[in-house]
Formats: sequence, structure tokens, C-alpha cells
Amino acid sequence: MVDALVLTWAVVGAFVIRFGAEANVMTGNEAAYGWGSAVLIAVWWIMLGAWNSRQSRILGSGADEYKRVAAASLWLFGLIAIFSYVLRIDTARGYVGIALPAGLLGLLLARWLVRQHLNVDRNSGNSMYRLMLLGGPGAVAHLANSLNGSKQSGYLPVAAYTPGSESSSQVDGEFSLPVLGNSTDPKLILEAIDSCKADAVAISAGVQLHPQVLRHLGWELASKNVSLIMAPALTDIAGPRIHTQQVAGLPLIHVTTPTLQGGQRVAKRLFDVAVSCVLILLASPLMLVVALLVKLDSPGPILFKQERVGIEGKLFKMLKFRSMAVDAEQRLAELQNANEGSGLLFKMRDDPRVTRVGRVIRKLSIDELPQLFNIFGGSMSLVGPRPPLPREVAAYERDVRRRLLVKPGLTGLWQVSGRSNLSWQDSVRLDLYYVENWSLTGDLVILLRTVRVVLNSTGAY
Repeated sequence: MVDALVLTWAVVGAFVIRFGAEANVMTGNEAAYGWGSAVLIAVWWIMLGAWNSRQSRILGSGADEYKRVAAASLWLFGLIAIFSYVLRIDTARGYVGIALPAGLLGLLLARWLVRQHLNVDRNSGNSMYRLMLLGGPGAVAHLANSLNGSKQSGYLPVAAYTPGSESSSQVDGEFSLPVLGNSTDPKLILEAIDSCKADAVAISAGVQLHPQVLRHLGWELASKNVSLIMAPALTDIAGPRIHTQQVAGLPLIHVTTPTLQGGQRVAKRLFDVAVSCVLILLASPLMLVVALLVKLDSPGPILFKQERVGIEGKLFKMLKFRSMAVDAEQRLAELQNANEGSGLLFKMRDDPRVTRVGRVIRKLSIDELPQLFNIFGGSMSLVGPRPPLPREVAAYERDVRRRLLVKPGLTGLWQVSGRSNLSWQDSVRLDLYYVENWSLTGDLVILLRTVRVVLNSTGAY
């Protein structure tokens, strides 16, 4: 219904703008476009369905829904262009030039609004798949915790079944689940699925069932209209790195190695230089005002230069507007007992070292504007992991050192996901996810999300 309303608005609006509100659609050229508009609305609506943009499994989370809406729309207008060229039909470019962008942007915005409503509903426990988890106790607990922490995905774990494991009444974890059995008998598994009224079954790692049993289980679930989901033991791996290949009747999952070399590195660097240059020019008046306020507020330099660790462990001087007293580093030791941060990070909501102007520019993230010069110079990137201090890097575990495979960023997943409100473990997990799944499209999405986070001052202190 929402798609139909948006398409009608876009196409009729394009017709009115191109031919005028007083156009007589019953005669002349306008008549053809009048009937053609009705056909265009119907075909466009059908194309959205043909591209499976309304499938329930993609609604609510991820970019797949938006990609399918865009693909269906662009394919439709591409076919119209080919059809017009082959048959030499002189299509009104103004009409098409208004209908396509208006319709596509309208659809994406409408889908986003519907998604917000759906996410609110799902956070209340409604509009979700009831999911039974099948696998080893450890894998089931991890999957349950992950799904319960991401309710917008639409899956609600209601029970577990651990074939071949020791008897237990529940799976331990952040969200405990009742265990309905541990037998490897397919009949008992199906009875457990019926008893918990599951809409889908997720088979996780550690499941001790013969492949033939799983095959027959899939047939039975299909006859009951219960979805079957395979949940391999892959964590923090983005979709573009996963490829499925059929070999000897087996669906083999290939996980490509993350790289930032050659053309990708050049593209990211060109993007950093171009955007940082534009932002420096636009923000120059603001930076001059802030520099004056910092100078008048308290004695000391305008800029705070701190040694940070960059790509591959190289040291560089990170620039910020000074937001603390000049003796802030010397007073750090006496404040360690008041540390509100976690792990290696020192954070304090009411830090006595912060100046009056510093408190304001920190809340608005204005103190980080001089880092645009770091980006332009090449020691930082617009998007990347948080630039760490040398003492933090010295205490890194082996896995955490993978953060140093890319340049640190002015913003990143850590900033758009909570910033100072994040635990050390969450900050590390997000940084490693970025390193493992970098893409230029992902950088653009993070930059757009950063604008909203900065305006809301989320986690800034």
C-alpha cells in the first residue's frame, strides 16, 4: 500500500509538472502519457514485488531492502530507455527525469519510515519470527545473545534443542533459553518444534546430526511451512565477503580475505583528500572563532598535539583544539581512581581538567576539527578505528593489534555506535569489524550516521 501511494504521487506529480494541471488527458499527446502513467505505476509496483523487495526476511534491518528497491526502479527505467530507443519513441525526458528520482527517493524514504515503525514494534516483542535454535550449547547461547541484542532483525529465540549434548534444562548465557531436548531422533526434534510453535529453525555450529538427518528434517520443515536457517560459526563477517558455491551438492561458503591495497587504497586516499579539503574550507571561519575562544578562555596553546599510533604502528601528532588545562597530562595520575572508562580508556564525565570552552566544544565535537589537517596530510583517514595512545597499544592483545592495519579515523563505527558510552570490548569489536569489512560504501554510510550522532551529542564528554 505504501509503495502504491508513493508511486502514484511520483508519477502523477511528474505528469502534472510536465504537462500542467489543466492538461486534457483524453486527447492528444497528453492522453498517451495519461494512460502510460497508469501503466507505469502498475508495472513499477509489480517490479518491486518481482525483485522480492517486500520479502519479510529482509524487512527491518540491513541494506538489502533498499538495494532491491533501487535495483527494481533502475531496471524499469533502463528498460523504458531501451524500449524507447529501439522503437524510436520520443519519450518526454522531463517527465521521466522527474518521475524516476522522485519515485526512487520517495520509495526509499517511505521504506525507512515503515522500518522505524517496524523496529519499534519488534523492540516490544511483536512482528517477529519465533525461532528454535538447534546446535551445541555454546553455539546456541552465542546465537541467542546476538539475536536478542538485535531485535530489529526480527528473530525471537524462544527455545533450544541440543542434540547429542548432555542433559540440561536451559542454555546458559545472557538470555537463558529452555532446552526442549537433546535426542538425535528427528521425530522428537519435530515434536519440540511444534511444542514451541516456532516459525523458523536455526541450525548452529556443534549440531550432532548426520547430514542425511538434516536433509530429511529440512523436507519435514518445508511441509510444515517452517523456515530453515543455517547459522555458521562466522562472527563479524559482512555479506560482501561471503560467497556460496555449489560443489558436489554441498553449499560451500567462501570467505574472502579483507584487503586494502592497490585501487582500493588509492580510492580511499583520494576520497579523504577531496572531502577533507572541502571541509577545511567550509569550517575555516568556525575554526578561527573557536581558536579565539580557546585563547581567551585559559592560558596555553590553541592546539593540543598528542602522540598517537597510526597505520602499522607508525607514530604521528594528532591535532585537536585544546579543551583542557595545560597541566592535564600531569594531573592524570591523581584522577585514575575516578576513571569511568573501561579497559585501557580513561573517561570521566565531570573531568576537572576540562575548561569552560572545552566542555562546549567537546560536546559538539568541534575540538576534533583540526584533525582534518591530519587527514589531508595522510596520517589519518575520515573513517577508521579510534587513534590509540602508545600506552594503549603497548597493552594490546594480539588480536587487538589488527586495528593498526588501517589508518585511524576522525569518525568510525565506535563513534556512531555510542562513543564514550561503549565498553572497551565493544569498542575493540567494532574497530575490528571495520578492519575486516572495509568498503567505500560503508565509509559513506558511517559519515552520514556521524552527522546525526554529532547533532545529538551522543556519548560526547
